[in-house]
Amino acid sequence: MAHDENELTPEDMQARVARFADLVPYKDTMNAAHGIAPEAMQMMSSDKVYPVMSPEGWEGRSKIAPVKGAAGLTVTIAECPPGDSSGLHKHTNTVENFFCIEGSFEITWGTAGEHAIELGSLDFVSIPAGVYREFRNNGTEMGRLLVAIQSVPGETKDTVIHAAAAGDEVERRFGRETRDAMAGIGIHFGE
Repeated sequence: MAHDENELTPEDMQARVARFADLVPYKDTMNAAHGIAPEAMQMMSSDKVYPVMSPEGWEGRSKIAPVKGAAGLTVTIAECPPGDSSGLHKHTNTVENFFCIEGSFEITWGTAGEHAIELGSLDFVSIPAGVYREFRNNGTEMGRLLVAIQSVPGETKDTVIHAAAAGDEVERRFGRETRDAMAGIGIHFGE
């Protein structure tokens, strides 16, 4: 019997599966490698962001994702205890999409996060490139968002700029060395 080249073997399929229990939050690998205080990193991202899928050759923070997909799409799960947030930030060249798996989230946007909407379980919102945004678990239980980042053709990383006030607060609380170490791993603060 001839082998159909569109048929996947069980081994091929295993390379296309991500088991939540096996995922590693990207902050865990970044903190360990660069000696940045976990409290400082907490200001820049939700409690845990689990990379699920990233394009082959991706250089961004989700490069550790177990599934390698086609160019243009990175998928993570943001896990946030009550009150946890991503911090106000923007993606310069990518669209960020949020699908609420469980919980309740406030999504704010604007230069100072002056606009807001609520997402409940199974709600979805898409934020264009270049717009400042933040997500916060405003519920009383653990919340989870499926985050899909759509990149432009040829991109191999997702440039994120955090609000300038966040950089000033990092420096005030943790010192210039921490802010410089964050810049060394691609955490930038903007206008």
